[in-house]
Amino acid sequence: MVDGRGRHIQALVLVYRSFGLVFGDLTISPLYVYKSTFSGGLSHYQTEDAVFGVFSLIFWTFTLLSLLKYVIIMLSANDNGEGGIMALYSLLCRNTKCSLLPNYQAADEELFAYHNLGYSNRNIPSSPIKRFIDKHKKAKTSLLLVALFGACMVISIGVLTPAISVLSSVEGLKVRVTDMNNSVVIVIACVLLVGLSVLQHRGGHKVAFMFSPIIILWLLLITVIGIYNVIKWNPRIYQALSPYYIYKFFKDTGKDGWISLGGIILCITGTEAMFADLGYFTAGSIRGAFSSVIYPCLILQYMGQAAFLTKNLSSVSTSFYASIPDPLFWPTFVVAVFAAIVASQAVISGTISIVKQCHALGCFPRVKVVQTRRWIRGQIYIPEINWILMILNLAVTVGFRDANGIGNAYGIAYLTATFVTTWLMSLIINLVWHKTLVLSLLFILFFGSIEIIFLSSSCMRIPKGGWVPFVIAALFLLIMYVWHYGCRKKYLYDAHNKVSMKWILTQGPSLGIIKVPGIGIIYTELATGIPSMFSHFLTNLPAFYQVVVFVCVKTVPVPYVPHKERYLIGRIGPKSYRIYRCIVRNGYKDVNNSEDDFENDLVMSIAEFIQLEAEGPRTLDGSVDGRMAVVRTSEKFGTRLRRSESAFFGESSSSSSSPVASTTVSSSKSALLQNLKSMNRQESTNLNRKPTVRFELLNTKYKDIHVKKELLELVEAKHAEVAYVVGHSHIKAKWNSSFLKKFAVNMMYSFLRKNCRAPSVGLNIPHICLIEVGMTYQV
Repeated sequence: MVDGRGRHIQALVLVYRSFGLVFGDLTISPLYVYKSTFSGGLSHYQTEDAVFGVFSLIFWTFTLLSLLKYVIIMLSANDNGEGGIMALYSLLCRNTKCSLLPNYQAADEELFAYHNLGYSNRNIPSSPIKRFIDKHKKAKTSLLLVALFGACMVISIGVLTPAISVLSSVEGLKVRVTDMNNSVVIVIACVLLVGLSVLQHRGGHKVAFMFSPIIILWLLLITVIGIYNVIKWNPRIYQALSPYYIYKFFKDTGKDGWISLGGIILCITGTEAMFADLGYFTAGSIRGAFSSVIYPCLILQYMGQAAFLTKNLSSVSTSFYASIPDPLFWPTFVVAVFAAIVASQAVISGTISIVKQCHALGCFPRVKVVQTRRWIRGQIYIPEINWILMILNLAVTVGFRDANGIGNAYGIAYLTATFVTTWLMSLIINLVWHKTLVLSLLFILFFGSIEIIFLSSSCMRIPKGGWVPFVIAALFLLIMYVWHYGCRKKYLYDAHNKVSMKWILTQGPSLGIIKVPGIGIIYTELATGIPSMFSHFLTNLPAFYQVVVFVCVKTVPVPYVPHKERYLIGRIGPKSYRIYRCIVRNGYKDVNNSEDDFENDLVMSIAEFIQLEAEGPRTLDGSVDGRMAVVRTSEKFGTRLRRSESAFFGESSSSSSSPVASTTVSSSKSALLQNLKSMNRQESTNLNRKPTVRFELLNTKYKDIHVKKELLELVEAKHAEVAYVVGHSHIKAKWNSSFLKKFAVNMMYSFLRKNCRAPSVGLNIPHICLIEVGMTYQV
């Protein structure tokens, strides 16, 4: 139990860590905001009033959108501590059932009730918006597309942020080294970007302890520089805090002032990260860090830069570095480069995280997800995405060759992503918080109108590089939606063509095949029913394992599923058939580790289910979905079978085998098969080096002798062999389908399926135990 002092220390530690992992992108913005703002027609208005107006706009934009919208309101709209666009979409899926994949089960409602604690209220009448979404499939599709489009814009931000941050920091060299060629700056920036990607690959967490000190030192420097510039150049700059100067600014500059909003919006880029990275911290720690340190430091820096520009408008293209006093220039330059690297690393991690969430929700091709730090949830690395981001970072840097063009693209990407967040948040207010429709409309009208004004200004910069994020987002959106469409069609095909229970019952307990010792784990996407793949396998090879387990790994719209709630176990057909079903429920932020002992967990869960089923239906009350049960919630779980670990797989296997298992295996397999099995185990030993787990029945008196017999068969099968059966499908559109459907299914989805990771990789299936069954789907 943590006392009050301990909680305060933990809160301070979170505040400290948030500087390096949350606020890096936001604090690096002073490098390029004024430069981008005065890059267009506003460069002709070199007056003190124009600078006052720009600073006033920066102050009120920062206050309304960063402080009011995100820090005060948005941080409260978290999904059990998780933030970001996909977290908002998950909240909506849970409360409106707007998911397009019909794999919902009654047992999932318990998880939803736990994660909706504080939100749900069954006594409140259903909202008209909720009834509309439930009734119209196109509304669900539109909601998915909006969420995916916002996620794709976040990926675009992940491409643009490292480029503009690193390039802007390195451009400071041109202030002191006057004859430096711009190509040299580009080369230095590219080298740093490559090193950043390698650092991500090698494990950036090893130097993550330096992130917070770097950002804190950076904040200290820019604050001192800002205060120095206010005192030296124009102490009257504080007057620009009045919104009167905004009115005067637009009156004097007209259209050019409106176009300059595309540069001013860069002052809040990085604010979205406060909400997206909420899962690593708490809302209180982020609010405390922003309100007490980030907000005043950045306001003082922008104020100081504005004071400098009122007397030195000719230096606007290098305003940040030109405003630094001589003794602090080189220390500030070095820290700026490191701060840009820290900001870029955090943004790349956030981009990888949102790709993983899209992948978990069935909207991205299979990729390899590696958890870099097991003791910190959510710290992941995806090799494919990391190297794709590196290539795109280099292409943007070399293609634009200047921070202004990247800033044009960056502003549009950020505004589009934050407007999607605003739109989803308005739905959260009505559908999740159960507030009135009027309050929901007021939220989107107030913040949405401000963002649309900025977005309309940024759209004027589309010909000057603003088109880049739309191209990147369109490419990723096409990939995501086509993948989701193909997966949904495949699921509906499986559901329509699943094997009937009548067919299973007519085959008898042996299913009309030869049964061999072992457990056959059949992976299927169906949460109910038996996939046609099973009958396809038996038709071509009429032999299978004595125990059959259908495993469905599905993602539910919650961030994390507790381990004891993860496994749903049930039975298919009569007890004598020895056919079971296991549904593994993961959250959209859960990561499957190769170290997870799925086989043994599965055996323990099935054994628990067998005994709970024999004890009567009362033991399963409150956790049943048809014949499915969450067995790990039982107080007796883990006490039914005795587990013992021998050295490594293949060692001492015969000596530690139970008599039942060894007798059966010896009598059912020839010496040649036993030698092959021993070789396979030895190969598995060299690959995995996992200890062998043996199961034994306890000396328990069973009321029903059939329970003991079934448990003995389960243990015997586990000791004999475990094989994994996975469908290897090929999907084709029907001959009479439209051209668009044929292009999406036959070309794009097939190409993505052939070039992404195999299902066995994502499921961590040992290659030596894998059996693939080929299937052709016509959808």
